[in-house]
Amino acid sequence: MLAYFDCFSGISGDMALGALIDLGVPVDWLKESISNIPLKDFDLSVSSVSKNGIGAKRVEVKAADSSVTRDYSQIISLISNSPLSANVREMGIAVFEEIAAAEAEIHGCPKEKVHFHELGGVDSIVDIVGTALCIEYLGITRLSASRIPMGSGFVKCRHGIIPLPAPATVSILKDVPVYGVDINHELVTPTGAAIVKALSVSFGNLPDMAIEKTGYGAGKYDFGNLPNLLRIIMGRSPGGEYQDELIFQVETCIDDMNPEIFGFLMDRLFEDGALDVWWVPVSMKKNRPGTKVHAICYPDRKDVLINRILSETTTTGVRYYEVKRKTLSRCLDEIKTIYGTVCVKRITNPDGTTRIVPEYEVCKKIALEKKVPLKNVYENIIKEIGV
Repeated sequence: MLAYFDCFSGISGDMALGALIDLGVPVDWLKESISNIPLKDFDLSVSSVSKNGIGAKRVEVKAADSSVTRDYSQIISLISNSPLSANVREMGIAVFEEIAAAEAEIHGCPKEKVHFHELGGVDSIVDIVGTALCIEYLGITRLSASRIPMGSGFVKCRHGIIPLPAPATVSILKDVPVYGVDINHELVTPTGAAIVKALSVSFGNLPDMAIEKTGYGAGKYDFGNLPNLLRIIMGRSPGGEYQDELIFQVETCIDDMNPEIFGFLMDRLFEDGALDVWWVPVSMKKNRPGTKVHAICYPDRKDVLINRILSETTTTGVRYYEVKRKTLSRCLDEIKTIYGTVCVKRITNPDGTTRIVPEYEVCKKIALEKKVPLKNVYENIIKEIGV
């Protein structure tokens, strides 16, 4: 299932949660699931409102003590040790990672020492974890988003008066396409920015899909003629279980670099958002042996990868071009094995059946901890799931 964040009026955590609830997520189920984190003493209030004649869901999170703050380590520990599914935990942690990285950059401190104020309260945790729960409940496997509109002006926070867009929002949306609008208000909150940045695989126009549902989440304020709404459009790929994606391939040929650097380069490219990286041996001018560097990525990461290659290697030029690919739907899942509960990848085949593939990093960790061959770990897990 595909979903598209149409952020024509910005995005916040409560708007994202409201739009997903409007798509059909039961509120009672959501409250109970969040309570199991465990997260106590909060209430999730959902009401139906109308903005410029468009029906939407307005979400409010009420906490017994809104002054409670947490640091980065506490939040990650809370989510990591919860009974939530691996997929939900991964999404929640990814969103908070974006926020922590931005705050660390702004305040000049290590990410681990970041102490959240407005973003560490119960309401932000509910918005972020609740959004992840809703995405899993709706069966959404791929998210994309529109360009992000940015308002202007000033807002008051614990540190005093700061400009809009907020510094954290600007930092989080690095490499994301944005545009300015003539609205003297905060259109994108740091939480909303982190959700759309961490969970969206691409930014731009509405992707090809057969639309099935549309949900609207309402913001707190009104902006005159512009309805303060987030629209999420959900549907299926026209190709059935296949998903069409537009990606970029970035490549260059190198014949004069220390080969030890290639391993470092591959790690950095993956950190930068590359979907895959590989090398091919080539013969270059004057019959010199060389290496052809290939990397593929979503459109919003193209320039990041190009800059990485130009910065980290001896090449003086990089080629790039659009390519299309079809992918199968896939998501993370957990299964019980002789090694305990392990994370696996669940893939939907073209005929609708599913298959489970063990994750390499998980198997590697088990092999090292148990001091057994990696191939044995794979074989035992595959045998247990009946693949």
